[in-house]
Amino acid sequence: MPDEPLNLGFAESATRFESASQNARVWTEQWVHESLFCPNCGAADIKRYPNNQPAADFYCDFCREDFELKSSKARFGPRVTDGAFATMCARISSPNNPNLMLLSYNLVTFGVTDLFFVPKQFFVRDIIQERPPLAANARRAGWIGCNILLGRVPESGKVYFVRGGEVSPKDEVLKKWRSTLFLRRQSVAARGWLIEVMKCVEAIGARAFTLEDVYAHESGLAALYPNNRNVRPKIRQQLQVLRDAGYLDFIGRGRYRLGVAA
Repeated sequence: MPDEPLNLGFAESATRFESASQNARVWTEQWVHESLFCPNCGAADIKRYPNNQPAADFYCDFCREDFELKSSKARFGPRVTDGAFATMCARISSPNNPNLMLLSYNLVTFGVTDLFFVPKQFFVRDIIQERPPLAANARRAGWIGCNILLGRVPESGKVYFVRGGEVSPKDEVLKKWRSTLFLRRQSVAARGWLIEVMKCVEAIGARAFTLEDVYAHESGLAALYPNNRNVRPKIRQQLQVLRDAGYLDFIGRGRYRLGVAA
């Protein structure tokens, strides 16, 4: 039996708050709980954690993946405000770091306009930006927050469920999610290099490319990793890892092609 079409409209809750943001939080959380399948395993069983659960908001009752929801009336830009900088840095290396769910909504049409996930394997130190400490007269004087730099996440690290009001087919969502799970087998430091090379490959803008095309990004990688004096060998090493993971196919004579799953 084919899957039921995804309803992007909110079911208005009987609970009402004076605050519009509180109402939106209730509507978006209810929609996620009732409408989404798990992008990791496909199970239609996304459950809510009790309020005040550290870090995560939802979990899959089948595969136990955790998800943190952030919602906004506007489309998300290149950065997203998050919590304490030190806490986020500690979370990056934790196996319990949740996947990020970013939902945009429209209260005129009363529904979801965009929804995408950033899988947890894309959370590396380079996408966490430290914010200035709060001023001395602030209630939490000295507290240091952070931003998540979405602009530094490759497109392969953004798994869309809904884009511009268009719903992605379930099999495409699952395929894209699974195409980068190999990154979870890498250390945080190793993931950083792999993700940067994946971004270089995306910047080429073609499914088939050459080693020289990737070398064209050598200066940018050297600036990111100034202590590495062997950038070209490092690039070749990362391409080999991506090939072994099935993300890339090696055609021969220094030529590559994005794999079927990428």
